[in-house]
Amino acid sequence: QVQLVESGGGLVQAGGSLRISCAADSRTIFRVNTMEWYRQPPGKQRELVASITVDGSTNYADSVKGRFTISRDNAQNTVFLQMNGLKSEDTAVYICHAHASTAIHSPNWYWGRGTQVTVSS
Repeated sequence: QVQLVESGGGLVQAGGSLRISCAADSRTIFRVNTMEWYRQPPGKQRELVASITVDGSTNYADSVKGRFTISRDNAQNTVFLQMNGLKSEDTAVYICHAHASTAIHSPNWYWGRGTQVTVSS
């Protein structure tokens, strides 16, 4: 199995910036393909925020375009989300989602546990 561990969440004022990270356990990974960030606001459904392929192609939800940037370090099996111009509506648990394979497991999608981002107005 692949473990995804998020970090970097916290409390920030509206208009501020925050960078969150997600590291895939590299002890067992053979290959990490697409990596994604989802978020789940309080009382709402989980939604896709941004995705990045292994060659660096990116996609963003309309609500974060121009404010958020997704990037990755393939050598470290880590994905980042730089969030600028944060708004109160960005408050959510941010959850990493990755498609990966290990030496003994065929490719599959995995979820992290999430990191809380709270934007105060």
